[in-house]
Amino acid sequence: MKEIIVATKNKGKVKEFEAILGQLGYTITSLFDYPDIPDVEETGETFVDNALLKATTIANHLQKPVIADDSGLIVDALDGRPGVFSARYAGESKNDAENLMKVLTEMEGIPEKERTARFHCAIALAYPDGYTECFEGSCEGKITKEPEGVNGFGYDPIMYIEEKQKTMAQLTSEEKNEISHRAKALQQLKERW
Repeated sequence: MKEIIVATKNKGKVKEFEAILGQLGYTITSLFDYPDIPDVEETGETFVDNALLKATTIANHLQKPVIADDSGLIVDALDGRPGVFSARYAGESKNDAENLMKVLTEMEGIPEKERTARFHCAIALAYPDGYTECFEGSCEGKITKEPEGVNGFGYDPIMYIEEKQKTMAQLTSEEKNEISHRAKALQQLKERW
């Protein structure tokens, strides 16, 4: 059995990894399957730093290959915030709704043409012997004035994708997996394999 351990406790991310890597015949497990592993503190300054930190720490702990991602929302009008702090932007509770509302509050009064943003994802692959690789992807969009859609997670309801004429949260999982930042990084990983 080909198993991939994804170093996350985010159910939305696990589903996206399963949808894309499951096609290759891999069984996806996550940190939900390893409840005794302590959280890895994300102290890096970039998405790549944090992804590598998580992947190498967990690979060393389990002595198995691990992939980890760090991803988030980069808003131009907010000087790149929330960036690497996306998951805990409104506080350490990592509450999606609070994070999203904080961005919307900070964006009040920003004109349409200046609401540009992107989701960015870095995926690190780490082996217990110390070998690592990293893959990155981005997805461009604009910040809406209010949440729209019920699919996805995180900032998906406020990220409008021009080419789809919908927010990420209005897309089906299949549509999202064609264009998302995580899908683009995972595609590079798939091609490498």
